[in-house]
Amino acid sequence: MKVLLTKGARRYEFLSSAAFLLYRIFETLYREEGKISRGVRESSTEPSNRMEMQKWGRSNLATPTKPAEYLGFTSYPPAYLSKDARGNALLTGANFASAASGFFDRTANLYRAIPLTQQLNYYREYQTKVVNLVGKAKANDLFSGAIHLLTAGSSDYIQNYYINPLLNRIYTPDQFSDILMRSYATFIQNLYGMGARRIGVTTLPPTGCLPAAITLFGAGSNECVAKLNQDAIAFNNKLNSTSQSLQNKMPGLKLVVFDIYQPLLDMITKPTDTGFFESRRACCGTGTLETSLLCNARALGTCANASAYVFWDGFHPSESANQVLAGSLLSQGVSLIS
Repeated sequence: MKVLLTKGARRYEFLSSAAFLLYRIFETLYREEGKISRGVRESSTEPSNRMEMQKWGRSNLATPTKPAEYLGFTSYPPAYLSKDARGNALLTGANFASAASGFFDRTANLYRAIPLTQQLNYYREYQTKVVNLVGKAKANDLFSGAIHLLTAGSSDYIQNYYINPLLNRIYTPDQFSDILMRSYATFIQNLYGMGARRIGVTTLPPTGCLPAAITLFGAGSNECVAKLNQDAIAFNNKLNSTSQSLQNKMPGLKLVVFDIYQPLLDMITKPTDTGFFESRRACCGTGTLETSLLCNARALGTCANASAYVFWDGFHPSESANQVLAGSLLSQGVSLIS
């Protein structure tokens, strides 16, 4: 989870993995409205270790950024558990990121990641610190005016369900998605109970096209795994209906589902249309499987130009791909800032 505070009562909170994509969406939205400056990192270098992943928002919660003249995201907020996230530094950002976290806490536990339930506990702790810094009234105003963004689910399938016979022999993909939906609904209800009123959630990507998924489940083919993409589409349909149901039940809640499935699929199947030359292999290492701690600048085979690749590692899009995705999702996020 990540929270970025802005001037006034607007704050951006990024919950769970791939938050950098959503950062890009709202950074661009506000830049186009003339409300923020270009404060993002221009380098094509991708995160080199777990702490860097936290900075890049693989799974996060963060607090506010407050530049002097323009409202701009000038840097990535410090990891909440780091020595940098203390005192007034919390008012410029805090990040609760954890790679490999998902809707299903057992997925995070498998990879010693921070589960969403624990991220929520840290957020509750963070809220107490913000109250102590600015007072309860102002803090509550910040919480209710914040935009919370959640991205999760890919790890639940690729790094757990599909490779875990204790799950895939007991539950069908449809049944497993029901379990994830219950976790999602509980998380949204808890977040709402903590004062959140503006929440965005992304769909699953085309999971059958992730480099690691093709390597693990493609039976030697270099093509997307159709069955996995079908499961992702079914999950996304449930995500949309569950989100609509939650919004109908919770007064004042704005809950937006961002579709990243189709835009990313278009980049993967037609990479040159958006300026990429490689979509099967990722930049990191062999480009077929590595992620998390295995991905760093010294990993054997890591590419020299990540901006030419759709994927940074076996699971996550590159920064350049996230920029393209953000541009395609702008219109979907307007209601969260209106």
